[in-house]
Amino acid sequence: MDCVLRQWKKEDAKGLANLLNNKKILDNLCDGLPYPYTEKDAQNYIGDMLKADKNSIFAFCIVFKGKVAGCISGFRQNNIFSQSAEIGYYVDEFYWNKGVATSAVKTICKYIFENSDIIRIFATPFARNLPSCKVLEKAGFICEGTLRSGAVKNGKTEDIRIYAKIKSS
Repeated sequence: MDCVLRQWKKEDAKGLANLLNNKKILDNLCDGLPYPYTEKDAQNYIGDMLKADKNSIFAFCIVFKGKVAGCISGFRQNNIFSQSAEIGYYVDEFYWNKGVATSAVKTICKYIFENSDIIRIFATPFARNLPSCKVLEKAGFICEGTLRSGAVKNGKTEDIRIYAKIKSS
């Protein structure tokens, strides 16, 4: 697999903006991203990730065969959950069903477990997003349950699944 994770670079802004202007991708993400997503939006995000506390936010560009293919990040939780991190990811539609997302999820988990005190990594995809659920399962995550009517996306009530991977597994 020619998929690698690396720190963001300012010159990645155009590629990031291009991939986030796909409604199929945005419809599977939490709200908060502007549409259309401009190169300036991407520059701001990349700048924020480069300045972020590296022990709390683990943010990487997914690169496949030298091109920006997506984004994956882990976010340390707070309080009694401080040794847990939530991950989120997306890949360009061109790279769907090519193992890129699965490879990225495996890689970030390995990185977080080896470079922090995090013991639990979790993700919360929409239950209807079966490809993302399969990515997590292939990466060794276990489905812990479903939050029925756990979110509202595009004006529709959505079920959310909770997947987790524990450091020892």
